[in-house]
Amino acid sequence: MTSWGPLESEVDDAAAAVEQMSLGAKAGQVLIQYYSGADASAARATAEELELGGVIIMGDNVPQAADGTADTEALGGIVDGFRETMEAGRDWPAIVGIDQEGGRVARLNAPLTEWSTPMAFGAAGEPELTGRAQQALAGDLAEIGFTMNFSPDADVTVGPQDPVIGARSYSSDPDVVGEHALAAVDGSLAAGILPSLKHFPGHGSVTTDSHVGLPVQEKTREQLAEHDWVPFAAGAGTAEDPGVPMVMVGHIAVTDLEAGVPSSLSAATYQALRDDIGFEGVAVTDALNMGALNQTAGNPAVNALAAGADLLLMPADVRPAHAAIVAAVEDGTIEPERLDDAATRVVAMMMWQQRLSEDAEAASETREPSSDVALEAARAAITQVSGTCGADLVGDSIQIVGGNPADRARLTAAAQEAGLAVGSGPVVTLLGTDVPPASGDVVVTLDAPWPLAGSTGNAALIALYGRNEESFTALVEVLTGDREAPGALPVDVGGYAAGAGC
Repeated sequence: MTSWGPLESEVDDAAAAVEQMSLGAKAGQVLIQYYSGADASAARATAEELELGGVIIMGDNVPQAADGTADTEALGGIVDGFRETMEAGRDWPAIVGIDQEGGRVARLNAPLTEWSTPMAFGAAGEPELTGRAQQALAGDLAEIGFTMNFSPDADVTVGPQDPVIGARSYSSDPDVVGEHALAAVDGSLAAGILPSLKHFPGHGSVTTDSHVGLPVQEKTREQLAEHDWVPFAAGAGTAEDPGVPMVMVGHIAVTDLEAGVPSSLSAATYQALRDDIGFEGVAVTDALNMGALNQTAGNPAVNALAAGADLLLMPADVRPAHAAIVAAVEDGTIEPERLDDAATRVVAMMMWQQRLSEDAEAASETREPSSDVALEAARAAITQVSGTCGADLVGDSIQIVGGNPADRARLTAAAQEAGLAVGSGPVVTLLGTDVPPASGDVVVTLDAPWPLAGSTGNAALIALYGRNEESFTALVEVLTGDREAPGALPVDVGGYAAGAGC
């Protein structure tokens, strides 16, 4: 057994398969394309022509049913079509990936179960629940035909100055993040879906969003090892206890490693991942079409592969990326052994995925219903930081302000289901993402809890960490005093320290 999952025999079989490939086929195996819109025919043709390793499904690729929800049957047909095309003539599954973290990073919503944010699980403080939830989430993806999910997030948030991770992080405590991230990895693998820890070398402690610009990390290597890298080191694994199969490398310039160079293109960063972290599995880039790479010279796919990446996610145009890799190997810019090594890791991982999938399918009859786990998670996470715990906070009616129309509709439905009248009475103020503090009889944050700092709740301040139906059910149970809020803040929120709650 390797330290990252596949058997040594699968690595040997992968190496033998790669040895028989043409240069173009090898280049294809390390590329994951994306495409626009719900028509996948052109992307399928490209995948066949370039012998691509995989495709990622984004939100605009998901067919919509007449009621506005995802048409999962039609999506399953698209996924099956990609798999049929890419798996023809080979003995391992294709990569069909997705970003499905829960919370605001979810390409698929209803009719699939929607999930609270990852931070909800940090608030619940039960890694076993985190693992079961991730197994349920991944099981839903496996039923559609997916083989990979670019989750969980192993970033350690520094608080409200963190512009992009926020409630995608389990906690501001690196050990807590590591514990929950590894539980999520195990849950995903149990469902037959390959997970990825992201975003090495850590996106939670920089203040620029890499979707639009290049974050600069000024921490020293030693400081990173003591904080941001802790969850990744926990996931490195050993032959006796394998860890995560894949780590996503983000677009973050670490001055102490290679100043000014995005980590995804930095040989020093990949060396740190291998040597300092001890990770031996597949290193996948963050999406190569992101704004952080706009000012870099050369082809990002070539530069990332040369630096040490094994899998290249979402180049802006996969055709020139593929051609550039082939040309770089032919002219000596990339050593042939570097491409062989990358392709071998990817193929070995997918051979292992096939075995995982077979094991998961055999055990699928005992899988918990996703909606049941989502409700359990929402109930375990809800956190009350002021007011009387376990009290009836609203009486027999509420007024709802704030949030968005879907938030208000979901809270209205949950309240009415519990027998509350809606339209008069105590004011429940809902605070979404990146909003200022507010006031009300009860103030509730729906994403990260930081807006509670400075908010005024006459009866209570509550962190919900989710906007799914299950979260609003849990909220109403606390508002009416039917349940006490058991969660604890996983981050500092103004004067409320991490750990605060009932």
